[in-house]
Amino acid sequence: PLAPTPRIHQRLLNPRPGKLPLESIQVVLEELRKNGNLEWLDKNKTSFLIMWKRPEEWGKLIYQWVSRNGLTNSVFTLYELASGDDTESEEFHGLDEAMLLRALQALQQEHKAEIITLDDGRGVKFF
Repeated sequence: PLAPTPRIHQRLLNPRPGKLPLESIQVVLEELRKNGNLEWLDKNKTSFLIMWKRPEEWGKLIYQWVSRNGLTNSVFTLYELASGDDTESEEFHGLDEAMLLRALQALQQEHKAEIITLDDGRGVKFF
């Protein structure tokens, strides 16, 4: 028998190069959701948010920075945390404000922080 050419052999191994079957995509997305790294944005599950780190993980990193620098009982604006000079070398520097708020809400649930309203926006006090 004739051996398949490389092109035919490739098509036999991967009939649709670059495309996963829908079922496989759904399995991957569900696994991300179970791990807390995906959140569906609609009931039909057509739109989603994939998170590099869960809000609780970001909160932990922020609180480690606060503790390491002796900043408990201090108040920060969200801008200072995400964009300030003091956090430039931190992994959470540049974090999107919506994710930052979710991280701080996670810390608030653990009674490690309180989100407060300041004259010029929102802030947070760490405990």
